Amino acid sequence: MLNNMTDCEEGEGGPNSQGDGNPKESSPFINSSAASNTDKSQQYDGKNMALFEEEMDTSPMVSSLLSSLANYSNLPTGSKEHEEAENNEEGARPSKKPVKAPQLGTLMGVYLPCIQNIFGVILFLRMTWMVGIGGVLGSFVIVFMCCSTTMLTAISMSAIATNGVVPAGGSYYMISRSLGPEFGGAVGICFYLGTTFAGAMYILGCIEILLIYIVPQAAIFKIEGLEGQEAEAALLNNMRVYGTIVLSFMALVVFVGVKYVNKLALVFLACVILSIVAVYGGVIKTAIDPPVFPVCLLGNRTLTSKGYDVCAKVIEIDNETVTTKLWMSFCDSENLNATCDEYFTNNNVKEIQGIPGVTSGILAENLFGNYLEKGMFLEKRGLASEADPDSPATGSNRYVLADITSFFTLLVGIYFPSVTGIMAGSNRSGDLRDAQKSIPIGTIAAITTTSIVYMSCVVLFGACIEGVVLRDKFGEGVNGNLVIGTLAWPSPWVIVFGSFFSTCGAGLQSLTGAPRLLQAISRDGIIPFLRVFGHGKANGEPTWALLLTASICEIGIIIASLDAVAPILSMFFLMCYMFVNLACALQTLLRTPNWRPRFKFYHWALSFLGMSLCLSLMFICSWYYAIVAMGIATCIYKYIEFCGAEKEWGDGIRGISLSAARFALMRLEEGPPHTKNWRPQILVLVSVDAEQNVEQPRLLSLANQLKAGKGLTIVGTSVQGTFLDNYTEAQRADQLLRKLMETEKVKGFSQVVISSNLRDGTSHLIQVGGLGGLKHNTVLVSWPRNWKQPEYHQQFRNFIEVVRETTVASLALLVPKNISSYPSNGERFTEGYIDVWWIVHDGGMLMLLPFLLRQHKVWRKCKMRIFTVAQMDDNSIQMKKDLITFLYHLRIDAAVEVVEMLDNDISAYTYEKTLVMEQRSQILKQMHLTKNEKEREIQSITDSSRGSIRRKNPSALCSHHSTDEGASVAEQPEDESVAVSNPKQVQLIHNKNASTPTSPTSPTAPAGGTATWTDNKGADKGKTVLAANPEAGKDLFNMKPEWENLSQVDVRRMHTAMRLNEVITKKSKEAKLVLLNMPGPPKNRVGNENYMEFLEVLTEGLNRVLLVRGGGREVITIYS
Repeated sequence: MLNNMTDCEEGEGGPNSQGDGNPKESSPFINSSAASNTDKSQQYDGKNMALFEEEMDTSPMVSSLLSSLANYSNLPTGSKEHEEAENNEEGARPSKKPVKAPQLGTLMGVYLPCIQNIFGVILFLRMTWMVGIGGVLGSFVIVFMCCSTTMLTAISMSAIATNGVVPAGGSYYMISRSLGPEFGGAVGICFYLGTTFAGAMYILGCIEILLIYIVPQAAIFKIEGLEGQEAEAALLNNMRVYGTIVLSFMALVVFVGVKYVNKLALVFLACVILSIVAVYGGVIKTAIDPPVFPVCLLGNRTLTSKGYDVCAKVIEIDNETVTTKLWMSFCDSENLNATCDEYFTNNNVKEIQGIPGVTSGILAENLFGNYLEKGMFLEKRGLASEADPDSPATGSNRYVLADITSFFTLLVGIYFPSVTGIMAGSNRSGDLRDAQKSIPIGTIAAITTTSIVYMSCVVLFGACIEGVVLRDKFGEGVNGNLVIGTLAWPSPWVIVFGSFFSTCGAGLQSLTGAPRLLQAISRDGIIPFLRVFGHGKANGEPTWALLLTASICEIGIIIASLDAVAPILSMFFLMCYMFVNLACALQTLLRTPNWRPRFKFYHWALSFLGMSLCLSLMFICSWYYAIVAMGIATCIYKYIEFCGAEKEWGDGIRGISLSAARFALMRLEEGPPHTKNWRPQILVLVSVDAEQNVEQPRLLSLANQLKAGKGLTIVGTSVQGTFLDNYTEAQRADQLLRKLMETEKVKGFSQVVISSNLRDGTSHLIQVGGLGGLKHNTVLVSWPRNWKQPEYHQQFRNFIEVVRETTVASLALLVPKNISSYPSNGERFTEGYIDVWWIVHDGGMLMLLPFLLRQHKVWRKCKMRIFTVAQMDDNSIQMKKDLITFLYHLRIDAAVEVVEMLDNDISAYTYEKTLVMEQRSQILKQMHLTKNEKEREIQSITDSSRGSIRRKNPSALCSHHSTDEGASVAEQPEDESVAVSNPKQVQLIHNKNASTPTSPTSPTAPAGGTATWTDNKGADKGKTVLAANPEAGKDLFNMKPEWENLSQVDVRRMHTAMRLNEVITKKSKEAKLVLLNMPGPPKNRVGNENYMEFLEVLTEGLNRVLLVRGGGREVITIYS
C-alpha cells in the first residue's frame, strides 16, 4: 500500500523522497506536494498538529494569530508614511526611535476635541441674535432639534465605531465600509466640502471679530459715513481682503508643520472654555449687580451709540438749554428752532438698561420671536411711538437696522454649524488607546455637555438681556461691543479675545483635517480624477490636497457673509450625518453576521429618526441648497458607479442587494410572468477552443442586440474533463467569458460547467441555468458549421439534442446561421429589411424578436416585413387583411405580404436531392459504425461492469430472424449506455457484415427512410421496401435505389424545403436578416442527418438567417 501510494505520487507530482532516497508516506490531502519535506516535518514535530499541517500552509496557528492581534498598532493617518520617510532619509541609522503605540484616553482623545469643535464661532457671534429674533421658545426648539439630531447620529456612529477596529479616517471610513464605495465616496466628498467651508466660516468669524470689535480702524474700505448697500459692500470687501490674507497665512502654517497646530490646540481649547465660564459668571453677576450698559431709544427705535454723546435731545448747561449731538443728527441746525425730523419731533428719547439682569423678568418679553425684514428698525416692544407711515424716514443711519431678512428656517441654517464637530473623536480613532470604548463615551458626553450649555444659554440670554440688544447683531446700540461680551464677567474683552483665538484655532483645525480626508479618499482609489491628491510630501503631508482645500475655502471667503456660508456647510454636514444613521439602520435591519457592536444602546428606529431629522433639517435650512448638495452627492455616486474602481468592502448596500434579490426571487416563484411582461431571458450556449477562447463571439453581440441591456442573460459553456483536474481551465474560461461579455456590453452572468463530455455539459446548462424563478426561457445556440464533414459529425448530433431538450423543456430556441456574418455592436445599418417568414404560429416569437432588434442602434433603421404562406384552399386577400389588423393591434409597424404556394408536382430534382441525402446518410452511418467496432468489442469484454456500448442502427440487417434484435438496437438513443446481457445482440453487432443467406425480398429497414418526425404511423406510411443486397454492407457506395423506393415522407419534406427556399430566396435575398420558423426535430435519432439536410436546403442561399422555435406559450398580446 505504501509503495503503491508513493509510486503513484512520484508519477503524478514528482518524487516524495528527500535526500536519502527512502520514500516517505505523504499526507492524504489534495495539496500534499510540498508538505512532506524535512523542514516541514521538523516544523511540526512535537506540536501535536500533524493532522492540520496542510491547513497551516495557508492558515496561521491560533497562537500566532492572537500574537499578531495583540501587537496590532493602529497608527494615525500619515504616521506610517512619515516613519517610512525617516527610514529612507536616515538609512540604517540604529538610533531611530520606534513609533509609540497610541495612548490617548477618552478625555484627551475624544471629549475635549469634540468640545472644541462643537463650541465655535456661532455661539459667540450669532447666538444672542438668534434668541432675540426667534424668541426663547423658537430658539429652544431650534437648539433642541439640532442637538437631538447630533445625539441620534452619535448613537449610530458609536454603534458603527464599536463594530470592529476603525482605522484612522473616521466618518469617511465608517460610511464607506458600511454603505459601499459609491455612498462612501459621495458622502466623503460632502464631508470634505463641509469641513472646508467650515474653515471659511471660522475665518470669516475671525475677521468679523477683528474688524468690528477689536480694531475697526484697520478696515481698508472705510464704512464711516456710508449707508445701506454701500456700507454693506464695504464691509464684505474688507472681509474678502482680510479673509484671503488670513487663509493664506493659515495654509502656510499647516504646510510648514501640523505639529504647531496640534500644540496650539490646547491653548485654543482653553480660550473656548474660559469664554463660556465668563458668560456664566456674568449671568450670576447680573442677579447680584447688573452691569451698566445703557441703550438709547427714540420712541421705540434703537439708536446707534456712535450717533449721540448723551441720550437726550437737549441738556442744561449753566441754566442754558444746549442741543446735543443727537439733535444735530436729526435737525438741520443746532438751534432750538431748527427744522427737525418729524419722528424726532413727535417722540421722546429714553434710555433703558441693556442688561437688566436675570431677576428683572425680561424673559417674558423675549419669549416669542420678532422676525424682521431687511432695513427695518429695531423696536422695543411695549413702548408707544408716533410715526407717520407715509413720511420717508430720514437719518436712518442713526438707527440700528436689521441687516438681513430673518425667518425661522434661516435661523436653523445659521445655527446648525454650532452643533457640528461630533466626528472629532472618531477622526482621531488612530490615536486612541481603546477607540471602541472612548468614542461612544467621549462623543455622547461631549454632545450632552454642549447641548446643556446651548439650551441654558438660550434661556439665560433671554432672561438677562434686553430684546433690542439681543436683536442688535453687531452691538451698534451698546457702543459697538460684542453683545455676548456685554454679559461676560469680568470684562467684555475676555469674550472678544477668547472667541477670536477659538475661531482661529477652529480654522486651523479645519485646514488640517480636510486635506487628510481628501487624501484618504484619493488613496482609496474610488474616484479616479482625485488620485493626484493622494500624493504629498515625503512624510505623507497632503500638499496637493491642501492646495485644493485652500482654493475651495477661498470660495467661501469670496461669499464673505457668515450668514450665507453657514447654511452651505450645514447641508454637507447634515448629509454626512444622514448617511451615518442610514448605515447603522441598514446594518441593524439586515442583521449581517459581522454586525456585533460593543455599544449596545442603539436601535434601528433611532437611526431612522435621526436620518429623518437630518433630511428634514436640510430642507428646512434651505431647500435649494439641499437640492444642490444632493445633486453633487448623486453625481459623485454615479461617477464612482460608472468610472470608479470596484471595491468589495462587505458593505451594507451589498447586503441590501442580496436581501432584495432574495425577495424578488421568492416573488418570481409565485408563477410564470404574464404575457405582457414576457421578454427573452437568454441562455447563450458558446463553445471554447483549447485556450478557452470563445469560438463564436458574435453570439454575444446578437444577445446584446436582442436584450438592449434588459432582462437576464446567461452565457454558458462546458469544459470536458473532471472537476478536480480541469477546475483551472474552467476558471480561465469563466474569466475570458466575463471579459468578452464586458467587451460586447452584455449585462448578465457567465456559467462554466465541467463534464465528462460536452453533450452532457450542455444539457446541464439547459437544466440548471438560472436560479429559482429567474431562469432562462430562451436558448441561443449557433448553427453547427461544417456539419457534413465526418470530423464534425458529433457536433451536429449535439446540436439536435439541444433542439430536442429545449422542446421538452418548453424553451424557445434561436439558431443564427452564418453567425460570423452578423453585425457587431459597432456597426450600423442605414437601410434594409428584417424579413419575417411566418409559416406556423409559435406564440408570437417571430413578431417580438424583430421589434426587440429594432430597439438597438444596429438595426434601428431597418424596416420590418412579414411574409406568410397561403395554401391552395386559403383566401390570400382575407389573410392579408387579417394580418394587417393583427399587427395594428400589436402596435407593430411592418409591411405585409401573403405568398401563395401552389401544389406543384414534385420535381425530378427533388427526388435526386432526396436520393443523395439518403445515400449520404447511410454512408455516414456505415463509416461511423465500422470505425467504432473495435472499441465496442473491447468495451464489451473488459468493461463488463459498465457495459456501455454506443448503439448505432445498422444500415441493413442481414438476417430476417435478427430483425427484432436489430430494431431494438435502432430504437436506443445513440449516447445511451446499455448493459450488454444478451449474447445474441453482441453477436449481431460483431457479425453484421457476414454474408448470411437471406431472401432478396425480406423486409428491411433503411436507415434514412424510416426516420419519423411525428409518430410511427407517419413512418409506416412512408416506409418502402428496399431490395436487400447480400453485399450491401460491404459496398454501400455502389448502391443506387430507385426513386420509387425512397421514403415518400422524406420526398415531401424535401419538396417543401426546396419550394420554401425558392420563395424566400426570391423575396428576401437582399434582406439584412431573415427570421424563419424552425421545424421540429425527429422524435427518434435515426433521422438526424436528414433533419440537418432539410434545414440546410431550407436556408440555402441566404446570408443571415435566424431560425426560431417557440417555447409553447404566447409571448405577445394585443391587450394593454
